[in-house]
Amino acid sequence: METVAPAAILLTISYLMGAIPSSYIAGRLVRGIDLREHGSGNLGAANTFRVLGSRAAVPVLLADIGKGFLALRLVSMFGVQEQWFILIAALVVIMGHNYSVFVRFSGGKGVGTATGVFLAMAPLGVAICIVVWVVVLLASRIVSVASMTAALLLPLSIYLSRIFLGRPAWDSVLYLSIVVAALVLYRHIPNMRRLRDGTEKRIF
Repeated sequence: METVAPAAILLTISYLMGAIPSSYIAGRLVRGIDLREHGSGNLGAANTFRVLGSRAAVPVLLADIGKGFLALRLVSMFGVQEQWFILIAALVVIMGHNYSVFVRFSGGKGVGTATGVFLAMAPLGVAICIVVWVVVLLASRIVSVASMTAALLLPLSIYLSRIFLGRPAWDSVLYLSIVVAALVLYRHIPNMRRLRDGTEKRIF
């Protein structure tokens, strides 16, 4: 970016797009409740499904994916070429979802929004993770297990996809995927504890 002001504006927009609390909005609209006070207390698609059902959860998931994807497209629309800035914007939109200013800096675990971000940068790698996520979910019936497995696989899938496409495997997108995978796992620490204690709820 040539000047600080446009960069700050774009990053602010990226954060605010990520911070749109789609699951919180769904809870208010569908049942007049605060999802943070129900189910697991997490503002994500899985808890939306658990509390409100699939009719609310599917739009929430699509919205979470969409805001990650659109935030990256918006940066590109403004003609930003610097890879480092695009990666920062990608991380900012995920952090916006996880720590939303609109709901006192609470939020989800970033899985859906990260999916949208990497769909914009490494769609083949994300496609691999989505397939694995579905398979693990059907086998375990536990969303957190599926999400953590997909997060762990994300850097490897991007590495392999870039080799397949004839691109440099070790690049900034791969490094970002490692950071995002670590962030997703960090947000799942409460789930890890419940899995250890045998109290993690199954989605079905």
